[in-house]
Amino acid sequence: MQTHVTSLDPLRQTLEELLLEPGSPSIPIEFIASGEDVSRLGAHAVRWVEARGWKPAQGSVLLVPDETGAIDRVLLGTGGSDWAEHEPMLTGALPGVLPAGDYRFVGDLPDPDLAALGFLKGCYRFTRYKCGGTGDVKRLVLPEGADRAHVLALAEAVYLGRDLINTPANDLGPAELEAVARDIAKTFGASIKVTEGSTLLADNFPMIHAVGRASDRAPRLIDLHWGSESAPKVTIVGKGICFDTGGSTNPATAMNLMKKDMGGAAAALSFAVMVMRTKLPVRLRVIIPAADNSVAGNAFRPGDVLPSRNGMTVEIGNTDAEGRLVLADALSLADEEAPDYLVTFATLTGAARVALGPDLPPFYATDEAFAEGMIKAASAVGDPVWRMPFWAPYDKMLKSSIADVNHISDGPFAGSVTAALFLKRFVKDAKRYAHLDIYGWVPRDQPGRPRGGEPHAARALYEYFRGELNA
Repeated sequence: MQTHVTSLDPLRQTLEELLLEPGSPSIPIEFIASGEDVSRLGAHAVRWVEARGWKPAQGSVLLVPDETGAIDRVLLGTGGSDWAEHEPMLTGALPGVLPAGDYRFVGDLPDPDLAALGFLKGCYRFTRYKCGGTGDVKRLVLPEGADRAHVLALAEAVYLGRDLINTPANDLGPAELEAVARDIAKTFGASIKVTEGSTLLADNFPMIHAVGRASDRAPRLIDLHWGSESAPKVTIVGKGICFDTGGSTNPATAMNLMKKDMGGAAAALSFAVMVMRTKLPVRLRVIIPAADNSVAGNAFRPGDVLPSRNGMTVEIGNTDAEGRLVLADALSLADEEAPDYLVTFATLTGAARVALGPDLPPFYATDEAFAEGMIKAASAVGDPVWRMPFWAPYDKMLKSSIADVNHISDGPFAGSVTAALFLKRFVKDAKRYAHLDIYGWVPRDQPGRPRGGEPHAARALYEYFRGELNA
């Protein structure tokens, strides 16, 4: 059983082996739209389709044998002919149902990079704790027109984010999260600074310290820099709560998935790998407040009033809303240099899931052009987000009678909006601020999205900057 911390080298090697060079012997995969005349497939294939009663519904797969019983070709149902607009990751439905083997796409593809990426995303399996692995390998021939390096960069970043979220908290605490960030910094020549334990108080990060002080695993602030100082300054802050007890004795059902409460940090690091691997011309900064929210005699309590880095005092309304506290100190640090873009990734509220479900993260933005570009990019690459408002009238729900602000609202409504408004209070000088309230988890298998951890919105944000900087 392997329990080592995720690093980039083995991920990269695995993916390199899954993507074959053009011309490699392989089984063809053909795309069939609903209502399409299948006579072009030949008499044998047509008879097989009819015998099986197969309909090319979106994501349906049919293996067509040859006369010997071996697979002659694979048919992938697309539903409508415009499938790429509605489900760009459709090719991710294949690896879950195909037997081990080598495959290639036949015909023109709307986006060869996305078709290849979808397949690789569908190949992902978290096998770290499985003895001997699965041995069930599916490989894909690089489609014509696809950029191999770009496809691998995105797949590598997604695999990293998934591995981090899927790793249980006993093997991924604040120190292990730091180790992953250091591995990334070393790989790409980035600089990194870590502020740990009581030094957080000395360096004025009181709320990160307060949240993490009850754990026997020291809290820390991870601060990574990469790129030219003359480039646009893009700063990402990712919530790194490695396990969240809620600060109380919550029932097990409330904590079963709390290993994923560092999903914001995973998404931030996933985005960072995309940027650095593809050498986007930005000055990238990634800040991760990493801590456990644990129960002990020195844990923070409901009703406490905490100081924050920017001087604001914060009344604690609920110890299970710890993520916004650590993010507030990290945002204050990020805001001090007035970046061009400041973005938070965080598994922040259950209210976001009630409003939009597990697959569609709310996206808040102060800049209209940024918001419109982000929504467009997210849709194009199949990593959707939905814009929600920084609705100023709701800010009064955070009123405290004894402190500058309460960190939760005074009622049951608009929980995701009020959480976003709380974070926004700690951003004064950044030119553009955006917040992504992600789930970080796929509860059921979907094309290109196996059940488990997912660095939601990382690809969407990368695609936005890729388009913006190449415009």
